[in-house]
Amino acid sequence: MKNTGNKPGPCAGDNDPVNKSFDALGTDAFFVRRLAVRGITVPTAVQELVMPKIFAGEELIFSSATGTGKTFAYLIPLLQRFALNRRETGPPGIIVAAPTYELCSQIKGEADFLLEGINQVPDLADPDPAASGPAASGLSEGSDLAGSAPMVPEGAGRAVVKAAGTFPPVRAGLCIGSANISRQVETLKKEKPFLVIGNPGRLLQLARMGKLSLRGLKALVFDEGDRLAAKELFEETGEFAGLAREQGGPSLRCYACSATMPERAKSRLLPFFGPEAGTAKEPGREVLRDSIEHWVLFSEERKKTRTLVSFLAAVKPRKALVFIDAGGRIGRVAGLLQNHKISAGCLYGGMDKQARRNALDDFRKDRIKVLVTSDLAARGLDIPGVSHIVALDMGTGEESYIHRAGRTARSGKRGVMVTIGDEAELRRLQALEKKLGIVIYPKALYQGRLERAGDI
Repeated sequence: MKNTGNKPGPCAGDNDPVNKSFDALGTDAFFVRRLAVRGITVPTAVQELVMPKIFAGEELIFSSATGTGKTFAYLIPLLQRFALNRRETGPPGIIVAAPTYELCSQIKGEADFLLEGINQVPDLADPDPAASGPAASGLSEGSDLAGSAPMVPEGAGRAVVKAAGTFPPVRAGLCIGSANISRQVETLKKEKPFLVIGNPGRLLQLARMGKLSLRGLKALVFDEGDRLAAKELFEETGEFAGLAREQGGPSLRCYACSATMPERAKSRLLPFFGPEAGTAKEPGREVLRDSIEHWVLFSEERKKTRTLVSFLAAVKPRKALVFIDAGGRIGRVAGLLQNHKISAGCLYGGMDKQARRNALDDFRKDRIKVLVTSDLAARGLDIPGVSHIVALDMGTGEESYIHRAGRTARSGKRGVMVTIGDEAELRRLQALEKKLGIVIYPKALYQGRLERAGDI
């Protein structure tokens, strides 16, 4: 620790923004335009690495730093391959398994965004023969549906298929263990979501009840795959994956992603993949090293909470996540911060679903500035504007540090990762510093200010 301070899109005559780079990856114009709504015009490194492989039907286990766009990296090609051409794919065609309610809800929100407008019938009444083919329908020439259905007149494309009512609308459904299962059964029966997102335990329960059909399933994704392969979750993950592989048949393709994918996680997941499954890793240490500043504050264990209060008062972070290993301490620490007039909330696994949702909403909408949480509860969360991460303990080592730090410096922004540790933890942190190739700067609190440790 240093003691120092492409070609144009296929819609001819269309003025909608179409990005050449996404188009060059094989992305259909419909999804290119959806991305442009958010101002996303250039693929991230992991998207550029992964999307062509998924478009090509390859099974893949991939890892990339948090905040690099992994969700879109798998959702877009899978939705394009199977949702735009579902003549032979019954619902659900795609299932995404994730470890927490919050992450499942976040993935569904991203899917809803991508699918917005996909069920609408575009106006193709123009009799001009030049308006025929995939360009007129908003499909790229490489799309699965473009020109693929002989019963559809040439030039009609997706619109006529929709107008004819041949297929149910493409929707995303959420199936999580903390929600009413009867409502989820009703949703699966009536709405027939094409994409289902849920935690493995609830997905397994619904499949065993015969309410979630796995026959005809085309793709199964393990988001935060290393967490799903962890000892406490793998029994349900493995049972559901085995059932999906058995019922989905040889055409099922599996995918797994996370910020970290250790060998033990890969070895547990690989038996559910085909023999040709590949792996891909987008180097993420650049984000950890170049976009995040790393600090450490020494504190005896019994004084850590007091040090946290002093740190937050001195720095006044725009938005901070505080990580604690022991779930039983999370509420107490949040309450203590509130007693010191710091707007804080908490998020942990045992909370009521509505309370968890309220805490996240308050944090996202800046009604609170500090959220005290655990590694599991915050896994995969994308919360814009988090400026500081504070760890009140060392976590489980390298993987924990990477996942925690990855909650800041998202979407090209910068952030700060702070560890408040005792003497033993500082020694462990020094070893981690070398392993990760980062520089951690010692800091100290002095008269209400945060200073470089050597300056006091």
